[in-house]
Amino acid sequence: MSRGRIHMPRCAITGIEATVAETAHSFPRHSHDRFGVGVIVRGGHRSASGRGPVEARANDAIMVNPGEVHDGASLDERGRAWRMLYFEPSMLSIAAAELSGAAAREIELMQPVAHDALLKRLFERLFSVSVEAPSVLDDLVREEALLELLAHLVRTHATQSAPLVRVVAGPIARARARIDDDPASPLTLTDLAADSGMSRFQLLRSFARETGLPPHAYRMQRRVVLARRSIAHGATLADAAATAGFADQSHMTRAFVRLLGVTPANYAAAVRQRV
Repeated sequence: MSRGRIHMPRCAITGIEATVAETAHSFPRHSHDRFGVGVIVRGGHRSASGRGPVEARANDAIMVNPGEVHDGASLDERGRAWRMLYFEPSMLSIAAAELSGAAAREIELMQPVAHDALLKRLFERLFSVSVEAPSVLDDLVREEALLELLAHLVRTHATQSAPLVRVVAGPIARARARIDDDPASPLTLTDLAADSGMSRFQLLRSFARETGLPPHAYRMQRRVVLARRSIAHGATLADAAATAGFADQSHMTRAFVRLLGVTPANYAAAVRQRV
């Protein structure tokens, strides 16, 4: 199998991105800016998570929080197949507020892997009406399927207590903020260390310990996020690569495939089909 069997089909619901994968590709440590919910269709998968190492097998549900550092590899050389939906964070917080009658607050999904037949069924229903057959159904059907899944997630798999993702403060927060503010900037460890009042060696060790990623990997991830946003807003691939600080379009493509498993062209096709 190859990473070429990972693709992003069109999703008919604004705020949700879909991924379909059948691959033995191993993903490096990274995080997403959305909630991810999916189902393993075939084979097995292992990954790091906010709750430590986990394994998922066929029919298991898998979940990840925004900002939660994780990786991913198949359990054996045969690879694995899965489907995922990635939700804008506000979709879950608004659902939680509607269910509780309280003000919207940030929530966290508690289980990276769940043996939950109802969650699997609700996910498959939403995936079917929003991705597999969106043109033959109306918005009411999709909205009902979405709310049923979100309600189950909030009631069964979410908490509004202390977050599972890393909370970064102090000097490392300043270094991370400088990267976040301008991922395209050609920063050096010397620049970040000077901002943080640390030596380069202290900065390198502390940044990886507190964020889960070394500075270069974190900046590369933020560049991919910036490029994705540019593409979603209509930028050409070449312009998106330049805006995000990549050396060229090929450099951006390699980063996309390594972190997301899909090419920028596939991502562009998925997001632009919604218009």
